[in-house]
Amino acid sequence: MNTHARFAVVPGTLDSLGPIRGFVKEAAVEAGLDSKRTYRLQLAVDEISSNIVIHGYEEQGLTGEVEVRAEIGPDSLTITLVDSAVAYNPLNRPQPDDLDAPLENRMIGGLGVYLAVQNVDEFLYHYVDGCNHNIFVVNQPAAQAPA
Repeated sequence: MNTHARFAVVPGTLDSLGPIRGFVKEAAVEAGLDSKRTYRLQLAVDEISSNIVIHGYEEQGLTGEVEVRAEIGPDSLTITLVDSAVAYNPLNRPQPDDLDAPLENRMIGGLGVYLAVQNVDEFLYHYVDGCNHNIFVVNQPAAQAPA
């Protein structure tokens, strides 16, 4: 299978989260991901998309768009979210180290980003030309050789 790409641009609003989820699901189906990997990818993208809309645009009094890109290759699916919101690298946030503690003793925030990063094989962040690029990579399991 050759590598090919597709993209969509949606407003940076909460109403766009459903269409983003749908775009990711379509790309995952096209890439041949199983339902578990598709769900985990959707969850990861949904978390970061929500953060872009709420923290990057709404809380800052900004408006903008989110470009969703899918690159389907023979061994992986890469989803990239591109936005012009305030620069924010989710990888700079400390990972929670109190997951075994009772809820009332845990630090507030950061769990969604942690789960997003844990739900994909690779998560990358770049800030390029005034835009955030959140990149999610899900590898295809290697095809099993016939016995």
